[in-house]
Amino acid sequence: MSTVFTKIIDGTIPGTFVHRDEICVVFLSINPITTGHALVVPIAEVDHWMDLDARTRAHLFEVAHRIGEAQMQAFECDRIGLIIAGYEVPHTHLHVIPTSSMADLSFANVHNAERAELEAAGAAIRAHLATK
Repeated sequence: MSTVFTKIIDGTIPGTFVHRDEICVVFLSINPITTGHALVVPIAEVDHWMDLDARTRAHLFEVAHRIGEAQMQAFECDRIGLIIAGYEVPHTHLHVIPTSSMADLSFANVHNAERAELEAAGAAIRAHLATK
């Protein structure tokens, strides 16, 4: 059975995408910790990131880096946090999170994002990715 992330990737469930290539996609979390919280997700359904092949693993981290650079420009933040937890959905995903303090890395701070918030944050990230 497909994961919720595969359904987002396939378009069965809506997502706010900021990047797509042949290996992975990046879309915004509907339950962000901070504005612009993005998920880097391989297209292939691999549950644990330790099971990714070397090429995919390296590519995900390179894409996360590019997304982080765009987030630094798009949002007022001090750092970009990166979390790989893997408990919520059995499909590898890297959380790329604009942060201003350690508190911004706590999943206790998630909120349900409105569609307008996601679209505005996605547009800001895409605009900065376009300048690269």
